[in-house]
Amino acid sequence: MDYYSTLGIAKTATPEEIKKAYRKLASQHHPDKGGETAKFQELQTAYETLSDPQKRQQYDNPPPPGMGGMNRGPHGFAFSTNGVDVSDIFAQVFGQNSPFGPGQRGNQKQVFRTRVNVSLLDAFNGSQQMLKVQTNTGTNIITLDIPKGVHTGNQIRYENIIENGILMVEFVVMPDLKFDRQDHNLVCTHTISVLDLIVGTSFDFTTISGKKLQVTVKPKTQPFHQLKLAGQGMPILNSNQYGDQIILLNAIIPDIIDKSIIDSIEHLRNK
Repeated sequence: MDYYSTLGIAKTATPEEIKKAYRKLASQHHPDKGGETAKFQELQTAYETLSDPQKRQQYDNPPPPGMGGMNRGPHGFAFSTNGVDVSDIFAQVFGQNSPFGPGQRGNQKQVFRTRVNVSLLDAFNGSQQMLKVQTNTGTNIITLDIPKGVHTGNQIRYENIIENGILMVEFVVMPDLKFDRQDHNLVCTHTISVLDLIVGTSFDFTTISGKKLQVTVKPKTQPFHQLKLAGQGMPILNSNQYGDQIILLNAIIPDIIDKSIIDSIEHLRNK
């Protein structure tokens, strides 16, 4: 699979172009909108690789022939999420003779590593995900608890969910179609008429939690003004606190404006 072709972008695409292409295609092929799960997972895999500078560098410069498969564990263990194998999900089991480090000696537990994709909504609510782990003792179906507020790159250690093993999970929070995550805050845009900015208005807004709030725009508000809804952002990991929701006001000029309004604006401009 060519990740650039999957996202419909050139190999010289910028990070912003990669994100824009992913969002457009993810919206079209999301399973909740009737899209195919396999196609959506291909988009996720392509975006996860190309949006990470280090992974993109490795993808653009693959190892010479004969050196592939170096990321697999010495015994060929593999992981899959929701029963579907994903190329960027891997496991490493540190055996006694493994070149990767110390392994199982005596009662020391084996260490498994994998990467799990989660949606922004799952990262907000906390959720569970089924994970299938294939080891030399057979297939283990485990339920993974995803903590609230997890970030991309967070690594969490799970003990006592694999027999005689420890599971190290690195999380990847996938981009959302509505909200941009900036640390603990969420950012989105709201389109509004310049006339509403002048005279003031209010509009309904649904937060990531599903809460419906009425947001007030004061008279004489400037275009691109930022409104803050305190405590309506992402949960902060291992705490009871939340970030904020930031709404960027995207001002537009209405297609139809009464002539009397135009005349009034003209009069004010010439004063």
